[in-house]
Amino acid sequence: MYIVLAIIAFGVLIAVHEGGHFLAAKAFGVKVNEFALGMGPKLLKKQGKETLYTLRALPLGGFCAMEGEDADTGDARAFTAKPKWQRAIILCAGALMNFLIGLLLILCVVPYTNLSEPVVAGFFDGCPYESADGLQAGDRFVRIDGRRIFFADNVATYLDRTGSDDHTIVLRRDGKRVVLRNYHMPRVTYTLDDGSTVTKFGIYFTPRQFGLAANLRYGWYEALDFVRVIWRSLGDLFTGAVGLRDLSGPVGIVNYVNEAEAAATSPLEAWFTFFYIFALIAVNLAVMNLLPIPALDGGRVFFLLITWLIELVTKKKLNPKYEGYIHTAGFVLLMGLMVFVMFNDVVKLILHK
Repeated sequence: MYIVLAIIAFGVLIAVHEGGHFLAAKAFGVKVNEFALGMGPKLLKKQGKETLYTLRALPLGGFCAMEGEDADTGDARAFTAKPKWQRAIILCAGALMNFLIGLLLILCVVPYTNLSEPVVAGFFDGCPYESADGLQAGDRFVRIDGRRIFFADNVATYLDRTGSDDHTIVLRRDGKRVVLRNYHMPRVTYTLDDGSTVTKFGIYFTPRQFGLAANLRYGWYEALDFVRVIWRSLGDLFTGAVGLRDLSGPVGIVNYVNEAEAAATSPLEAWFTFFYIFALIAVNLAVMNLLPIPALDGGRVFFLLITWLIELVTKKKLNPKYEGYIHTAGFVLLMGLMVFVMFNDVVKLILHK
């Protein structure tokens, strides 16, 4: 059941993304020739007043085919005939819709999550960080090494992130800003009452607040934290901390969703897990689509800026077909990457089984 729901959810995210382009294009009077969900051969089609609506066989994407998207067709309603600022809004509208649907899913889950404020409530017995020159009860973590702290979980994440035990920590204490520079803060091993040991930072945090305003704030912070996680993952990819074989596409994600749902202890937990995962995927799609890579929306916006600068200097209008060639090449490369990731997912799935 969850495999089917995951596939449907992917379809919804694609529909929302392409719907953003479609609505923005219509708002600016751009002619849309086809609005498609999926790729490959057509399964269903319906001709509207001017737009052909299609459902295609492969649930791997979709498109909103606008008149004159990569060439000057001479049509006054062509995409290339519109001002650059309108084209930029149309291109960004898909990512914006993905971010908004991700935020909506987060807001559905946040009221039931066990978040904690990044405010010190107390310390483990013997914690070395409780002192007049260090941390005190009531301190709110604001930043660690320049990174904003939204939730208590962020504290351990960014204390561990740099690989160093020395940090610059910004706190809010009694309404005043306190900065601990080069503060040595490694994990400490504590002995519990039952004789077992744990290695922690030894800080208790304040439980979350409840109410509409608090849920809206937590939801917004969670969405921003998702964006940050995605950027961090991209950084790990470029630095070599993770490799291409660690990437997952639709097959791997659907399998992960199915495993996560199977591990849920109740139907309610299963639904919350489902919404949470697809909220992250929706925000992921928004961020990835705005990267300045040919064929992606961000790449098209980047080329809008480049062509504007070139035309400003040369006083000559560039033929959009050359940009079209670059995006076509980028699309082929992206499809190749998608095939590689999908093949890798299938291999990992088979070996796991």
